[in-house]
Amino acid sequence: MIWFNLIIVVQVISALSIIGLVLMQHGKGADMGAAFGSGASGSLFGASGSSNFLSKSTAVAAAIFFGSTLALAYIGNSGSGGESGGGVMGRVTVPSSQAPATGIPGGAPAQTAPADVPTLPANNAAPAEAIPATPAPAAPAPAAPAK
Repeated sequence: MIWFNLIIVVQVISALSIIGLVLMQHGKGADMGAAFGSGASGSLFGASGSSNFLSKSTAVAAAIFFGSTLALAYIGNSGSGGESGGGVMGRVTVPSSQAPATGIPGGAPAQTAPADVPTLPANNAAPAEAIPATPAPAAPAPAAPAK
């Protein structure tokens, strides 16, 4: 369990470092201002060192993030010793005191329909004369308006 918590901490730190490193980098169009004398000469990492240092740091942080994600997936799938092939729900256990109900309790009153609700006959069949033998002819389609 301590490995799981340690990997979570590593993953969060690497995710935050990726966010910070990406925000510190400048875009492709940012070099246009350096051509006119602004910016790059007084930067912290030198004239061209920032892109190499920040991009390599971002790649290392991304590799750590992906590695920790794979480790968490492995730990999540191999932990708890559940049934193999059962998936996530295969490891769920239902306590016997909260088992799902299988029927209506014996002391429950029977539900009856109110007197004003019509009921079907005992054989549950509709009268033969209510069902037409052939469908009614279709109504003709309306004519298109003339223009």
